[in-house]
Amino acid sequence: MDLKQIEKINAYEWEINQTAQPWMRVPVRIFSNEAMLKAALQDRSLEQAVNAAALPGLVGRVCVMPDVHQGYGFPIGGVAATEVQTGVISPGGIGYDINCGVRLLSSDLPKQEVVNVIEDFIRLLYQACPSGVGTKGVFRVNEKELKQICEQGSGWALKNGYASRQDIETSEDGGCIAGADWMAVSRRAFERGAEQVGSLGSGNHFIEVDLIEQVFDEQAASAMGLSVGNIAIQLHSGSRGFGHQVCTDFVHQFQSVSTKYHIQLPDRELVCAPLNSGEGRAYLAAMRAAANYAFCNRQVLAFAIRQTFEDCFPGHHLRNVYDLAHNIGKLETHQVEGRELQVCVHRKGATRAFGPGHTDLPQQYKKIGQPVLVPGSMGTSSWVLVGTETGMRKSFGSCSHGAGRVLSRTQAKKEVNGGQLRDELAARGITVQAGSLRGLAEEAPQAYKDVDQVIDCIEGAGLGLRVARLVPLAVIKG
Repeated sequence: MDLKQIEKINAYEWEINQTAQPWMRVPVRIFSNEAMLKAALQDRSLEQAVNAAALPGLVGRVCVMPDVHQGYGFPIGGVAATEVQTGVISPGGIGYDINCGVRLLSSDLPKQEVVNVIEDFIRLLYQACPSGVGTKGVFRVNEKELKQICEQGSGWALKNGYASRQDIETSEDGGCIAGADWMAVSRRAFERGAEQVGSLGSGNHFIEVDLIEQVFDEQAASAMGLSVGNIAIQLHSGSRGFGHQVCTDFVHQFQSVSTKYHIQLPDRELVCAPLNSGEGRAYLAAMRAAANYAFCNRQVLAFAIRQTFEDCFPGHHLRNVYDLAHNIGKLETHQVEGRELQVCVHRKGATRAFGPGHTDLPQQYKKIGQPVLVPGSMGTSSWVLVGTETGMRKSFGSCSHGAGRVLSRTQAKKEVNGGQLRDELAARGITVQAGSLRGLAEEAPQAYKDVDQVIDCIEGAGLGLRVARLVPLAVIKG
């Protein structure tokens, strides 16, 4: 794939025509500026998007976000929608960390009340929120409780005193996707998930204490409780070993399923099953169970964060702004070429970004659109946006999920010294608590794209509008 094969639509939109390869059923639309597009050509991400355009039942276009980078089968930062009656579902189009997502909590606490105690606060948060590879969670659940978590998501946390009603109302899908089936989940997934409820994990998962540095939309910021000079906290985690096992199980199973249904694919990592088949329904049910597990996992972590915060800063409270998924497959209704269609939207490393007035939004956000959370790296800014009506038409109501990697974890560890990075961040006023220096090096700011450029592209393409810019004061990495 090279730039000559890509048609420029405007400064922020590019297209690979569906005639580029014989298997393509729809074109690929790339939301990017030219510089970031050229960078994306250095890995296989756009080639993967072209391959994904082979999936049966695709409608509209395959969409590629500016934070795109190479993944398993699908690119990370890819969006594709398949028609429910004739289309397929592909685990590779959702990812191994099912419902890896982000939550933002806002406060009325000004920065000056935090800066002198930030190291103590981040140490207490680190103790309250287990992190690291294979780490056990806040508590272990039995089989009955895990079944309830898979079916109820954050509703289980509400019933057990780990959530408020406002937390639930300001979570995507109310923190629970209907249609989960415990029986579709393997025993091994249960074994991995039982110990990890309320755990952060490792890799790019984090808890970050941020300063709200700028506000660009006063009305939207007010609705979200975001005020310049105050503290906010971001949480990024997913379905841990439970979701990973669900994906592993079905990727393995679908190797033969694609052959059974005579589905021809240019890449075996795209293995899939018809949505209306027994195998497709089983994956959808198991994926929803893992998604609900992730919603509950973030809710339990948020409860621990809130308790720690309110113990450290009496009289101040943390309010849930929004909780959203960015590795998920969802049945949604969209306008496609003038027709209203029910489709399965695969979002991998991409987040839902519904525009104003959508029926699925909480009442407080109906006028402004859905909050969209786009974290940067631990040394750079993060952004809060709102979804747009334009994005509903262009990208199935989807947006970027972060900055996007430019260095693999292996490359980052070779090029970055974790101890030196920690000292550099400290010199800039950013406190870091990490499980290992090698893990810290993997997530160095230079391993990621410029998130501000990503936001320029998103806003330039009309997929989202800026609300607020956050900058980090302290970061916890697994």
